[in-house]
Amino acid sequence: MATHKLYIDEFDEIDYQLIAIHTSLEDYRLAFFINQKFPVLLSKNNDEIQITAKTGSTMLSRYSFDDSESCSSWDLLQNKSEIHSQSTSTTGDLFSGTNLKVSTKAWLLPEFKKVDYFLKLQNSEVSAESVTESLQEIEHITLSYPVDTSRIKSINNLIF
Repeated sequence: MATHKLYIDEFDEIDYQLIAIHTSLEDYRLAFFINQKFPVLLSKNNDEIQITAKTGSTMLSRYSFDDSESCSSWDLLQNKSEIHSQSTSTTGDLFSGTNLKVSTKAWLLPEFKKVDYFLKLQNSEVSAESVTESLQEIEHITLSYPVDTSRIKSINNLIF
């Protein structure tokens, strides 16, 4: 009887391209401009991405487009958000007993802290380079570039 072994490395295959986007646009405006530039219809996904940090958790927005004909999907992912929490000062000074509002930042991919959004292309027929060139034509995008997925340490954050 023959035995068939499955190696865990077989499941680590990356079948998507990732593009980093630097912009000051809000997520809905960026999705609008991408919809105008490409033959996609990015729409707000109700399943937002939850990120948990030491001080609390936050939700990151996600816009999705699934093409059933070509079995491809595009996801616009927010990379940064702020976690707001309340704490009470317990020191014995002038400000003891006051409520302090503390905000900390959380990232989808912490190794890319300056990136505002990621565009994740799964099974797409277009190359990341051509998408990057077209994104550069959008007026409010400062910078966009393909991301080398081998540099990503927190790759599990992109599985949803």
